[in-house]
Amino acid sequence: RRQRQMCIETVNALQLYGRGYSWGGFESLLIGGYGTRTVCPMPFERMVRISVGLEDPEDLIADLKQAMAKLG
Repeated sequence: RRQRQMCIETVNALQLYGRGYSWGGFESLLIGGYGTRTVCPMPFERMVRISVGLEDPEDLIADLKQAMAKLG
């Protein structure tokens, strides 16, 4: 349960990523993956799937770093 809460807090701390599935658009998006999949099991219990768009890579990396830094 704590892992799921940490995942949610990290996602909520991101400022440049939208939420949702990527359908080939240009914006960076992410969606939580909580261990369910039709083809095979996810390799980890809690995951966040990131689709990188056309924003400046350094900005996206900085946003990920600031969100993960809040994990402690």
